[in-house]
Amino acid sequence: MLTDGLGVVTGFEAARRYGLRQAGPHGTVHVLIPEQRKVRSVKFTIIERTITMPERRVIEGVPLAAPARAVLDGVRRIRVLDPVRAVLIEAVETGLCTVDELSGELESGSRRGTALPRAVLRELAAEVKSVPEAAALAIWKKTGLPPAEQNVKIYDAFGNYIGKPDSWCDELAMAWEIDSYAFHFGRDAYRKTLHRNNRYAAAGIVVVQTLPSRIRDEPDKVIAELRAAAEAAARRPRPAIFVVRRDRAA
Repeated sequence: MLTDGLGVVTGFEAARRYGLRQAGPHGTVHVLIPEQRKVRSVKFTIIERTITMPERRVIEGVPLAAPARAVLDGVRRIRVLDPVRAVLIEAVETGLCTVDELSGELESGSRRGTALPRAVLRELAAEVKSVPEAAALAIWKKTGLPPAEQNVKIYDAFGNYIGKPDSWCDELAMAWEIDSYAFHFGRDAYRKTLHRNNRYAAAGIVVVQTLPSRIRDEPDKVIAELRAAAEAAARRPRPAIFVVRRDRAA
């Protein structure tokens, strides 16, 4: 089937072979074959006949569907939002696929199982960078605090770059960072996080740091912490911090 030059591995098995960690442990192998072929699925293997065979890439002798197709073939079989987010975010952040490539593949294929991937791609297009950040949007709305923006660049009065907070409340000059272990806490990322926090402190910015697990497990406590930080920010004179949005950036 694969040796005849027609079938290709897709879904999470292909995603793992492309290096994605969020694709989960080894399990069922999903194989695409041309629509006119008739081959039955067997134990541990899903055989899917398709009219639109994808571009193929060969890695270690195994023919794989192109990355965007492979990733989407995997996530469209999931019915839980956060795992879909995790896989698509990793695919984009590692450079395996772009949002445009994933969106294009989504539009060209079957609509079965695409509701969750479509929702996540809309989030990614809005520059939401991790699963906890996406959940944080809903939490911020419950605080009753002034509006916050995601991933805008902030500068001091002298034009020096300070950071790009996960969420930024400009009215209060307050930053909220969701420091995900998966996406922020490698050795280099941890060093950058420390430097970032020092820049926040030097600029007089009130910053709240939240572990991703607390957004899921302790949302009420996180809301209380955000409100307390906002009260502290409102009591001090607002520092001279300026936002540069994408449409205004050079």
